Amino acid sequence: MGNIKLGNLLAALEYNAVNTEVYKNTGYENIDKNDGKKNELDFLDIEISDIVYDSRKVSAGCAFVCIKGARFDSHDILDEVIQKGALAVFVEHDIKKAEIKDIKPSRESYIIKVENTRYALAVMSAEYFGRPADKLISIGVTGTKGKTTTAHMIKKLLESAGKKTGMIGTNGVYTGSKHIPLVNTTPQSYDLHRYLNMIYEDGCKYVVMEVSSQGLKLDRTAGIVFDYAVFTNISPDHIGPAEHENFDEYLYYKSTLFYKQCRHAIINIDDINGKKIYENIVHDKIADALSTCKKSKIKAYSFGKADEADFRICGINYLAEKDFVGISCIIKTTHKEEISEHDESDAKLNVNVGIPGRFNALNATAAAAVAFLLNVNRYILENSLINLHVDGRMEVVYKSDKYIVIVDYAHNAVSMESLLDTLRDYNPKRLVVVFGCGGNRSKDRRYSMGEIAGKKADLSIITADNSRFEKVEGIIADIRKSIEKTGGKFIEIPDRQEAISYAVENALKGDIIAVIGKGHEDYQEINGIRHHFLDREAVMEALKK
Repeated sequence: MGNIKLGNLLAALEYNAVNTEVYKNTGYENIDKNDGKKNELDFLDIEISDIVYDSRKVSAGCAFVCIKGARFDSHDILDEVIQKGALAVFVEHDIKKAEIKDIKPSRESYIIKVENTRYALAVMSAEYFGRPADKLISIGVTGTKGKTTTAHMIKKLLESAGKKTGMIGTNGVYTGSKHIPLVNTTPQSYDLHRYLNMIYEDGCKYVVMEVSSQGLKLDRTAGIVFDYAVFTNISPDHIGPAEHENFDEYLYYKSTLFYKQCRHAIINIDDINGKKIYENIVHDKIADALSTCKKSKIKAYSFGKADEADFRICGINYLAEKDFVGISCIIKTTHKEEISEHDESDAKLNVNVGIPGRFNALNATAAAAVAFLLNVNRYILENSLINLHVDGRMEVVYKSDKYIVIVDYAHNAVSMESLLDTLRDYNPKRLVVVFGCGGNRSKDRRYSMGEIAGKKADLSIITADNSRFEKVEGIIADIRKSIEKTGGKFIEIPDRQEAISYAVENALKGDIIAVIGKGHEDYQEINGIRHHFLDREAVMEALKK
């Protein structure tokens, strides 16, 4: 991108309306607060070359935004970023002269105090990249489970209808013509708007985003109002020192997407908390649920198996054949009258999905609801998901008339239990699960996953999964304790490739083998080093033997 005036960035922050203070730094012999005549200051015309939040990327002429993270606070290195040539530095607390350490910059620069630097970064980044989210029809998807699959389903349906669609989420950024891997489901706000701009410039008219609770909590999506927002479900997860303090906080941030940042809400009312969010919107109780919100004109739609759902699942068929493993589900809608391009018959859809699992009926219903509201026709709604493929999400990596191998990201007890229960719907001779647990994480996950495996699987093969700085054998021992209590059958094979090979080589006719925990991840983290490892590739390697 090109240069942008500092005044334009401040205007995006509603500079004259919020508690913003500017300090002029001349030679850094002193720091003087401005005289309050914000609109008359010469600094408003300063050309800013870029917005930076990573101190390693500071360059002359940029604006630097100080971020306080879990392990590092860039407020502590003001002298460094100033010396590198930052013209404007955004902070969220008072700066003392001593913190500058008598740096002598080559030109005047400014320290700007705002209430929340993460929010400021998001809003200014949107302005810097030309507000790309406003140029796209945006669909945000959140929930504990199903975000990635639902987002892929929506993208597939829209593209099948000729609507060029980008996507940002766990499996990376899809701009339309290229794929870019990501570390975080919802990237930092500057990067998010950079990707949105790439998606727009690549000719997309639509974008689907996975919106994480951390992304909402840390203001990565601040300033974006999604045209459509989807709630899949919520259960205890991402609770810990570096994430959410408790479930209530987790739920709070998930709900803000629907109370603050969307125009249309599509919500799973089979989920008790989803139903509460839906009812708060319908009955205009958002202000009661979230004190900072005003009354809203959000249009809410519900989906699920509940009789009152706007998009209702009326039946699910489980299909497991040599050439196809998946589901078909019947969906009825009460909103045909709102969509002029749909006829009466479209009120009932028979949607075919090439991914197994009863929960994928819910994901498909959410996706179909979004596409239906965007006037995608009946044939596409019913048939475009047949060949859907989502890396690491109920991914059928091998199927034959003898057995099926599935790779999935299920990495906690809730998602593991849901996966094993749904695979039972396919009546396997044996349900075999290959799994481990990550090191340097709560041991409760090991105990709970071991218990579920012992109760739900016919055979558990306990192995490695990102041991980090722990011994694999110690992690396996913790899992073993809980499996033994259930009486479930298990074996231990610490090497993950060997564990997968054992499952494949010893498969019986009619088996379903589920390799879980890592999904799309392409590494094994051992002693701080990431080694290439992809479960899908490990299965293919085992099949060669």
